[in-house]
Amino acid sequence: MDPSRPISVTEWRKARPNPNTVPDDRFSTLMGRVAAFHDKHAFEHSGGHDMGFRLALTIEELGELSAAITKGRSNNEIAVELADVIILCLGHALALEIDVEKEIHRKLDVIMQRESKQGHLGKRVTDG
Repeated sequence: MDPSRPISVTEWRKARPNPNTVPDDRFSTLMGRVAAFHDKHAFEHSGGHDMGFRLALTIEELGELSAAITKGRSNNEIAVELADVIILCLGHALALEIDVEKEIHRKLDVIMQRESKQGHLGKRVTDG
């Protein structure tokens, strides 16, 4: 773990006390804004970082994304649901104090070495 990289809500709030509110192509802006949201609602101190609860919310949000896709909603509506899922997953990283940017890069390094397999519904990349 690199002590210079923020992972907790408190660390992100110190590192990015006033994150930009417009897209700027920086992962730190996203994490800073998600941390500000968690801080505003005191999720750390009110059960909002309980992973059982967070996983239930994730299933709920994935269902909303799935429904938007299968019901043929507009790309704008689908984008809103996808954003909900991503924001929630970034919040998981805060709750677990994981450097998710580093882990995403690490995982991409691994999966880029794997072969893909064609299944009945589409192509997938797996280790088994």
